[in-house]
Amino acid sequence: MVNSLIGEGNCIGYAARDSSGFLSPYKFTRRPTGVDDVSFRVTHCGMCHAELVWLFNLMGDAMYPMVPGHEVIGVVTEVGSNVDRFKIGDRVGVGCFVGSCRECEYCNDGQEHVCVKHCILTYNGIDVDGTVTNGGYSSHMVTHQRYVLKIPDRLSPAEAAPLLCAGITVYSPMMRHGMNKPGKRLGVVGLGGLGHMAVKFGKAFGLEVTVLSTSESKREEAISVLGADNFVVTTKDPEVKAAVGTLDFIVDTASAEHPLDLYLSLLKTGGILSLVGICKELKFAPTSICLGLKTVSGSVTGGIKETQEMLDFCSEHSVTPMIELIDIDYANTALKRMNDKDVRYRFVIDVENTLHEL
Repeated sequence: MVNSLIGEGNCIGYAARDSSGFLSPYKFTRRPTGVDDVSFRVTHCGMCHAELVWLFNLMGDAMYPMVPGHEVIGVVTEVGSNVDRFKIGDRVGVGCFVGSCRECEYCNDGQEHVCVKHCILTYNGIDVDGTVTNGGYSSHMVTHQRYVLKIPDRLSPAEAAPLLCAGITVYSPMMRHGMNKPGKRLGVVGLGGLGHMAVKFGKAFGLEVTVLSTSESKREEAISVLGADNFVVTTKDPEVKAAVGTLDFIVDTASAEHPLDLYLSLLKTGGILSLVGICKELKFAPTSICLGLKTVSGSVTGGIKETQEMLDFCSEHSVTPMIELIDIDYANTALKRMNDKDVRYRFVIDVENTLHEL
């Protein structure tokens, strides 16, 4: 009777059945390991803000049952005959996507995440065989070797997990726009999962980092714990006025609508603001960028080559996220806390030790 409720197959996980977003045990089938595939048992999986979007069908494109999770860490259990980069026992990771056309100019340039034909999302995507992809809230995964990452030995699996989305999402635009030049000044909007990683990367790059927040309560942690150099409460006019024209770059991680003109005013002439937080709409006056030769850009995740470079950088420079390790049966509570912004700064599920046979 239990199996008829949770499904059947060779993989166990937690899935939402509808837009309530409620996660419960679920059994489903992963494909056999193909000649180009890596199969691995999942040990840890980070919880991303994207879960709040797709589990609750806020984009209107949710496909249920849905097994979420795209910050996935595991250990290789099987490799296909064509696989030469991985072996059984290797620690590996999978991020936001598990496939692309591998033919277009962007795939050829290592930017598979913006493949013009079909970037296959790790969950709630359509795989090459027409099935819906299922993510890392599960016992194991099977992924084409091109989209599998090597996890450096110096990174713990729990801390490595959020790097595969939160980490690369801020690292990629920082590298693209030259935000890794020591002595430059970086502003970070929002101090959540993405924002705290932008602060950490900024300090590792040798930047002077200013956190821009509406919440005075985050000042001490931003400076004393994360190492930010300055903190500006954007609702306090004197603090904002003192910061006008002082920043070379801004990484904007806020996922709610906010006044972009205010942040643009903080940039120096020729400054760059990179949007990595996604909300329904943002507005700004053309004069906010035209008169100061400023740039507003957008970014999402990063390609496989760049993600591997980021992981290696994090290993070498001890750049890791602040996490709260949880059992998988706590996931629904964690989702509520994420929605209430009550997380410091990323939940990571201990899949290996808390997801058991159904």
